[in-house]
Amino acid sequence: MGGLVDQIESELEDLHAHETSPGMAAVAVELAKAIVASDAPTAKAVVADKLRTIMADLRRQAPVESKGDAVDDVAQQREKRRSEASKRASGG
Repeated sequence: MGGLVDQIESELEDLHAHETSPGMAAVAVELAKAIVASDAPTAKAVVADKLRTIMADLRRQAPVESKGDAVDDVAQQREKRRSEASKRASGG
């Protein structure tokens, strides 16, 4: 259908939007298709604004990934440093 539609589908998949908000996800895909199909710049701008709003809502509703984020990385590094310091302090 087009690069935009593929990109929206990919982001919706990353956000798990088809599970959490299937109706909004379907509307987002249809809006992306409408943008690709239209030749009218004004219509594209209006639809793009609606798509942006829906995608922002879907991003806010997306489940929070509990593993692999920056906070986890910092915590893992801190634990590693503590473990190494403990080994050095005990003569190991």
